[in-house]
Amino acid sequence: MLGLYPTEIVSYLGGLPTPYVLGLMTVFCFSAVLFMLRFFGAVGLYVFIVVGVIAANIQVLKVVSFPFYGHPVALGTEIFALTYLCTDILTEFYGKEKARRGIWLGFSGYILMTVIMVLGMGYAPAPASAVGPDMSWAVANHGHMTSLFMPAPAIFAASMIAYLCSQYYDIWMFSWLKRLTGQRALWLRNNVSTILSAIIDSIIFNVFAWIIFSDNPVDTHTLIFTYILGTFGLRVVISLLDTPFLYLAKYFVPKGR
Repeated sequence: MLGLYPTEIVSYLGGLPTPYVLGLMTVFCFSAVLFMLRFFGAVGLYVFIVVGVIAANIQVLKVVSFPFYGHPVALGTEIFALTYLCTDILTEFYGKEKARRGIWLGFSGYILMTVIMVLGMGYAPAPASAVGPDMSWAVANHGHMTSLFMPAPAIFAASMIAYLCSQYYDIWMFSWLKRLTGQRALWLRNNVSTILSAIIDSIIFNVFAWIIFSDNPVDTHTLIFTYILGTFGLRVVISLLDTPFLYLAKYFVPKGR
């Protein structure tokens, strides 16, 4: 009975307009960031960053349509954008060295997950003839897991290059603006650093993934409107929406940090 619940939830959400699901996902993730900060401090944000990087690189395999944008959009953008909120909170309240540690933990977590899953895919699955009726559900799962967790080298390399470049830039820009503004204008350093980092990440990832590393490069129109602008607009919106949560974060930083 319990196993049916996720299926029923997915079926229900699938019947809703995509902006509703986007709003639900955004509220949940913002709240999760504050929850992890309140109960685990910097370590909680590290965990969110690792999970966010892994989840984003899985979700990017799914493409959805939004009524407010005329081109299909790859998922993963939303939760990946929230890792910038985590590094901004870390930079603001814990310092840029803690924020950089979060970047490398996200990078290491994704590498570790990838290696573990590739090794797991290396096990030859039991043939259908050897699987009894009680485990017949597992026969098709090897192919499903391979589709999800076997990384395309181009996507993998492009993702990691873009991630490190954009995240380091985000911390540098946020810290530079903080030196200029002091404790004032938190909204300014949050939005400027995140939006500029989003531009860098989107351009680097998509150019490397679909042009430089691709055996069949996409045309310029698809590159710009489906991949670069399709995700960038959503990230700008998320950046604007996360500003109140950055202000709220100071009330969630645990005593003693």
